[in-house]
Amino acid sequence: MTQLRTVQVLGGGSAGSSAHVRSLAAGLVARGVRVTVCAPAELDHDYDFLGAGAHFVPVPRRSDPLSVGALRAACADADVVHAHGLNAAVRSGLALAAQHVPLVVTWHTRPHVEGARRQLLRFMERKAVRAAAVVLATSSELVDRARRRGARDARLGPVTMPPPCGLADLPGEKARAELGAVDRPLVVTAGPLEPHRGHDTLLDASRRWLGHDPVPLVAVAGEGTRRDALERRVDTERLPVRLLGHREDASALLAAADVAVLPSRWEARAPLAQEALRLGVPLVATAVGGVPELVGDAAELVPYGDAVALAAAVTRLLADPASRAALAEAGHRQAATWPTEDETIAQVLSVYDELCASRGGNGG
Repeated sequence: MTQLRTVQVLGGGSAGSSAHVRSLAAGLVARGVRVTVCAPAELDHDYDFLGAGAHFVPVPRRSDPLSVGALRAACADADVVHAHGLNAAVRSGLALAAQHVPLVVTWHTRPHVEGARRQLLRFMERKAVRAAAVVLATSSELVDRARRRGARDARLGPVTMPPPCGLADLPGEKARAELGAVDRPLVVTAGPLEPHRGHDTLLDASRRWLGHDPVPLVAVAGEGTRRDALERRVDTERLPVRLLGHREDASALLAAADVAVLPSRWEARAPLAQEALRLGVPLVATAVGGVPELVGDAAELVPYGDAVALAAAVTRLLADPASRAALAEAGHRQAATWPTEDETIAQVLSVYDELCASRGGNGG
């Protein structure tokens, strides 16, 4: 049996998909698989794929002939190509058009587009899933969506984020002191400041907490296109919100929180939700996408865009230490049901072996 050769393709998408590829690359290399990661150059700096034992080929996110040609060359001797995200899947399909190499696509999330771009999105989704031998979707809703778009084989492939290192040692009190939240409740959210993330709803909810004594502080970690607009609202309305920008210590901030909030319009296996439940931080989240499937009964779920419901759920938890403790325990139990990194890697490797066996190629 010769060494199984895989190429992992990233299009510069979410932090969750990049972290998953880093974890997957390390796990596959440890099992004797030859792994090449094709991604924008800056991602190797951020995620150190070379440090995971993978080969790294810088390929821009673009779909121009030069970029597709570079991807085609990198995939020339692969037994399996695995694309992560819609952009990577479409580009991989183009690169493999004249090659007989099976393509696996992991569908991590659903892009958020408006108006006429929705038709283009549907076209790209159809193109991506129909090029794939197997689609691994991170939530049941995405499995159904892939099948509606014409996937030949769509399966649930939950992606569990690697837990932060040293969970017990995260300096929660230091983070609270830095934020000025030693003697007031701390509500934390983290993620890109983009329209679909629901930050305006969170700011609406924060206005309803101005009458509390003490007033909860809302800490928002992340950067994005909505930064300036959100800052204007905070300043104009004098909201109890701090926009912290990108933070390397987001896990420590989350560990320090009394309540975590996930107000997004859509999520699959949100990293914030996974971290909050693992850390035992009570979570209030929108009942959208794969969130209910992910959290079970270990979070307070509210409708998307409903600032009144969001504010009320957070208020109830802040006023009820017993409920917070119960959610913390439920979070630990729920997190224990998620697949481990080893189980995630084993599932992916079994798909590779299945595809290689069907074409008489290498096995793992």
